Amino acid sequence: MEPYKHLVQYYETDMMGVTHHANYIHWMEEARIAFLDRLGFPYTKMEAAGVISPVVEISCRYRRPCTFGDVISIFVKVESFSGVKMTLVYDMRGRSGETVCTARSEHTFTDRSGHILRLKRVLPAFCEAIENAMRDGSAASDEKEG
Repeated sequence: MEPYKHLVQYYETDMMGVTHHANYIHWMEEARIAFLDRLGFPYTKMEAAGVISPVVEISCRYRRPCTFGDVISIFVKVESFSGVKMTLVYDMRGRSGETVCTARSEHTFTDRSGHILRLKRVLPAFCEAIENAMRDGSAASDEKEG
């Protein structure tokens, strides 16, 4: 699966000219939404089915700074999936393929009132798509950008 690409905007940088650390979290969300779209489960489709997926944990390890105009390729991989929780890992790379940030996000699946859902009952096709992505290594972070 192709990585999600993000062009670093001027407003995402700080007074030192590097990307502010909080922006990486936004990029993770952009890449996660694109990943779900590519799997055939746009987040809007999940919401229409009454499923929301709040973040319950997130972490980033910043390796190299990004600056205005950099193109960042974000590879998303499913690390684990139980039907109740899903953990994604992100490998963010610059143009030359160097890793600028590695990150993880853990999500649960709930209805709008916050009750945890078991997706195997609610969205079995989504579970199958995620399990296939895990098996196939879709969007695996060992791919290099050309």
